[in-house]
Amino acid sequence: MDAFFASVELLRYPQLKGLPLVIGGARRRNDDALLVTHANLPLSEIPPADFPLLKNYVGRGVITTATYAARQFGVGSAMGLMKAAKLCPQAILLPVDFDEIRKYTGLFKSVVSEIAPVMENRGVDEVYIDFTDVPGGQREGGRALARLIQRSVFDATGLTCSIGVAPNKLLAKMASEFNKPNGISVIDIGDLRSLIWPLACRKINGIGPKAEAKLAALGVHTIGELAARPRQGLLEHFGKSYGAWLHDAAWGRDVRPVVTESEPVSMSRETTFARDLHAVRDKAELTATFSALCEKVAQDLQRKGYVGRTIGIKLRYDNFQSVTRDMTLEHPTADALTIRRAAGQCLKRVTLEKRLRLLGVRVANLAKTDEEQHASDPVLPLI
Repeated sequence: MDAFFASVELLRYPQLKGLPLVIGGARRRNDDALLVTHANLPLSEIPPADFPLLKNYVGRGVITTATYAARQFGVGSAMGLMKAAKLCPQAILLPVDFDEIRKYTGLFKSVVSEIAPVMENRGVDEVYIDFTDVPGGQREGGRALARLIQRSVFDATGLTCSIGVAPNKLLAKMASEFNKPNGISVIDIGDLRSLIWPLACRKINGIGPKAEAKLAALGVHTIGELAARPRQGLLEHFGKSYGAWLHDAAWGRDVRPVVTESEPVSMSRETTFARDLHAVRDKAELTATFSALCEKVAQDLQRKGYVGRTIGIKLRYDNFQSVTRDMTLEHPTADALTIRRAAGQCLKRVTLEKRLRLLGVRVANLAKTDEEQHASDPVLPLI
């Protein structure tokens, strides 16, 4: 989906189309105040000049997404809002509306799955689909079906999407970024030299900042330069598994299937504080936040039908050092109070002398609620 979080907001506020718009921050207070001030106006008639601006933001929030008008100023996802304010102070800032996001995520995925049932979920705004056995899927190299999906998604949601068509997931992911927004890109292995190899290594999904820096130290900056590296040399520098993957990725090789169903490994909630909090002086605020995180994780588990046995916490201190602790319960749970007690025990095992920047709660070792129920059912003797 194209600039998904921002595009959903533009459905509500069409008067902001074409303007630099940034979505980020954790609360909707500014947005709520805006609605109160203009309670007598339809949402689409609120003057753009009355919306909150990025330049006035103070805090540690990060950008979830930005419209293409804002991206022209160097603003992008995961960038700190304060940093973005220096690049594009005139951008309008709106918070995430998770209820609306979930609504439109469900809509677009439902449309896609009706056309191409072999679909793999990749978060709220992205899917992989397998065209192979879809009637007409091979027409025009996949372009005909891609156009049908785009039209159907737009008709159902009013939103646009960009599609990459390729022999495997690795190349399809890269191709989907070529012609945003509302674009279709079709590539094949024969296009490696002209379309893929000139790109920076970071364009491969799976090469992060650390790997990029290590490759750069070896004189490798583009995917073509990576492909030219002997496989054995990559194994020596990056290890057997990751080195082999780097070599295969540079040559466009990817044998991963489209996975239609996958179980979550864990569920977690975390928050970054607007200011560093002290365990003693800010105890009341920390306690309230900690309890709220446990309740939200419990709600997530219950809504999705899971229970978990391993409860953990995550802390990040003001020096950016992170620590985690966890414990495994005898019986799995999705109960907020049980999670809170276990997480509290984990909290006692960490140092709380430094100020805290981030706090998180995690539940792992998951099982479906119905599976757990069957596992605990008594076994009756045969008579």
